[in-house]
Amino acid sequence: MKQLNQLTIVGIDQGYGNMKTANTLFPTAITAFDTAPVFQGDVLEYDGRFYRVGEGHKGFVADKSSDEDFYLLTLAAVAKELELYRLFTANLCLAVGLPLSWVGSQRESFRQYLLQKQAVTFRFNGHLFQLRITGCKVYPQGYAAVVQQLGAFEGEHLLADIGNGTMNLLYLQDSQPQESRCWTEKIGVNQCMIRAKETVLRKFGTKISDHTVEQILRTGTAKIDAAYLSCIRDVASAYVEELFAVLRSYEYDPATVQLIVAGGGGQLIKHFYSYDPAQITILDDLCAAAKGYEYLAYRQLMREA
Repeated sequence: MKQLNQLTIVGIDQGYGNMKTANTLFPTAITAFDTAPVFQGDVLEYDGRFYRVGEGHKGFVADKSSDEDFYLLTLAAVAKELELYRLFTANLCLAVGLPLSWVGSQRESFRQYLLQKQAVTFRFNGHLFQLRITGCKVYPQGYAAVVQQLGAFEGEHLLADIGNGTMNLLYLQDSQPQESRCWTEKIGVNQCMIRAKETVLRKFGTKISDHTVEQILRTGTAKIDAAYLSCIRDVASAYVEELFAVLRSYEYDPATVQLIVAGGGGQLIKHFYSYDPAQITILDDLCAAAKGYEYLAYRQLMREA
């Protein structure tokens, strides 16, 4: 969260796997209820309905503005960030992102989607929020995660932002983004998780939970039977090899190009690939993009003032 005069800027990385703000992270999942949920947890109360936030998994949606869930998840993300500052009334500017190849075609529709109501009142975890959403800035995903470090990128770099649903690629030449060399591929961590679950079911005749597979992909291990763990690790290793095959198809050559990996896919490479840290940099801060959106919005609003 950043503040400029009477305006509060909240950066939100609306991923297919997790929603992130500068200081919070929760799964991109939401379930509606007509009455208040029985168990405690993150609960959004909006427009007469209750929503359990952060449980389960939401499927891939190519155009987020066509899905009401992302609006509700955005309200929840704003609330979680503002809660940290005990701020329940504010004039907001949202700072968000879209995949590199989709920014041009979807930016305005996504802005209007998030600005659908200027005055918004809702409850989150019992707290009443009364907000005015007066602005929304939309930036390219991936780039935002490294924008505050660009000065250190001499020579040619390939930025790979590997999220749950997509991988965004962008070449940087002496810290300058090359707009003609950016692509979005529908290949991400969720595809690896689906493959791991299918392989376990086929090999052992057992269903394994999303939570367990996610833990292994995130940390490299879990307290499960060694044969199951080995099976999932083999799937993850093979999947990372496929990721690098895609990178090579976009002219990635470790001998001449430095690779920067942002997003949750960085953990796959860290745990399931043998790499040279001098050639590949993995950004561990999963909130880096949200922080970058705030930084970009703050600078833009300063220039516009």
